[in-house]
Amino acid sequence: MKKLVNFTTAILTLFASNIVFSHGVIPVSEPADKDRLIQFPDTKKYKTIVLDPHTHSTFSDGEVWPTIRIGEALKDGLDAIAITEHLEWQPHLADIPHPDRNRAYNIALKANGKNDLIVIPGSEITRNAPASHINALFISDANKLIRNFEPKDPSDTRAYYNAASKWPPQEVVNAANEQGAFLFWNHAWWGQDFPNGIPIVPEFHISNAKNKLIHGIEIANGGSYSEEAFQIGLDLGLTLMGVSDVHGLIDWDYSPDEGGHRPVTLVLAKSRSQASVREALFDGRTVVWFKNLLVGHREHMDELLSASLDVTNASYSGKSKVLSMEIKNVSDVNFQLKNKTDYTFIGDADILEIKQHETSEIRVKTGTRRKRIDLQFEVLNALVKPKQHAEVYLGSKIRVLN
Repeated sequence: MKKLVNFTTAILTLFASNIVFSHGVIPVSEPADKDRLIQFPDTKKYKTIVLDPHTHSTFSDGEVWPTIRIGEALKDGLDAIAITEHLEWQPHLADIPHPDRNRAYNIALKANGKNDLIVIPGSEITRNAPASHINALFISDANKLIRNFEPKDPSDTRAYYNAASKWPPQEVVNAANEQGAFLFWNHAWWGQDFPNGIPIVPEFHISNAKNKLIHGIEIANGGSYSEEAFQIGLDLGLTLMGVSDVHGLIDWDYSPDEGGHRPVTLVLAKSRSQASVREALFDGRTVVWFKNLLVGHREHMDELLSASLDVTNASYSGKSKVLSMEIKNVSDVNFQLKNKTDYTFIGDADILEIKQHETSEIRVKTGTRRKRIDLQFEVLNALVKPKQHAEVYLGSKIRVLN
């Protein structure tokens, strides 16, 4: 009953905010609920593109029409989204026959209308181990990634899957690469292959990573994060990915009205374009945003942290030797910072919380009046390697106020 109520509320909200529109085209409009927007700053060198690269609709095993995926993405403030229907797994085939496997993407693209959202074509290669599930983005024709046939009984989902899976997965991977696709290994820690949740990399993925035929790996999917997948990504030189893998409504799975958010990939791109997003993914310029955790390579993490946190004021008042320092956070992260210097604070211990989109004041006991302050922090909710936190340096010249 709760899901039904949430579903009804979400749909009515979409209509009320003009997100759903007649003829399946969504008008350009400001999101009604700005608190649910996923917002991160651009860095000095790059545009920070908020991407969800793994979603489903009724054209595979999802529960909503592709138009809803676009409406949700606009409400969440995404810059880019990929529609990635399962190729072989088609439980709705009897209800929604679609010989053209590009259909879901085409509907989504049309629904986007004149909005700035980047809609990326994709598919999910869906096999058993060792290939398992692999997403292919920026494809030109999904039909060439499946050897289709007319099933005697379209409702026999398992028979269709078994028949469609007879095409060797390596040949599908090769065919996707021929289209210039960016491929990434999905939720490696899921399922019966690794019941303990700890994936072991099969030769299939080792070989394809070595030959540059698989380019990325999910480290956060839905409600789960895998430290082991993070390490695999580092070991094989794969781009780190965070995804929703949403099948129902975003509001069901992530409760954005209560402060939740879908996992996303923050792509550091040269410009806000599909071509630039593709180039950045191949180059590995990503940071994953999962719950209140950032995960990425140190160089990319440093850029994002530097753009997110800034000292807006450092001053002494009157004759005081206690420094007032204001730190502004322009990101969605509630940063947890651990002091790595010899300075101590008034009103705070060694661990500070700098809340999202707020300016926080800390009072630093500098001993004597100084002309400059430089603080080093360990960022407890930002990882650059498994069990290794990022660091951030916050410094400023100091003013004296009467």
